[in-house]
Amino acid sequence: MASQSGDLPLEKVFALASGPARVFAAFSDPDELAKWFGPQGFSVGSVDLDPHVGGTYRIEMQPPEGEPFYLGGEFREVEAPGRLAFTFTYEDPDPDDVETLVELSFRDRGGSTEIVLTQRPFKTEARRELHRVGWTDSFDRLAQVISRRSDAGDPQSGTTS
Repeated sequence: MASQSGDLPLEKVFALASGPARVFAAFSDPDELAKWFGPQGFSVGSVDLDPHVGGTYRIEMQPPEGEPFYLGGEFREVEAPGRLAFTFTYEDPDPDDVETLVELSFRDRGGSTEIVLTQRPFKTEARRELHRVGWTDSFDRLAQVISRRSDAGDPQSGTTS
């Protein structure tokens, strides 16, 4: 049986080769979010996104096999391009799922962005690990999207040629 705790925070730091405005846009624009969000092999079927304090979001996730599922929540903080916080919950959650709060800080590191992610609380270590893997895969996918844009000289990437 998985051990349980009252909080079990997930804390990760990621670095992306693009400025904070471009990275923030990847989280706040539904078309951009759909390109990278989710674990490897998953795709985004639809995104409803209203990024302002009190606004909501709903994302349809399609696993490699099986039926799509939905996750969503409400924005608690939206301070472009430096900070974003939102609740995260699954529709039809697993019994070990609880609503969590995701907090993201986007820090300018001179042409790149350091993203500090905190998500909590998790009911079990297994659910925290599921999210850790999902975020790690998502950020790897986002880095690839940003890299392709940088290679193409996209002015939003922050690294034009």
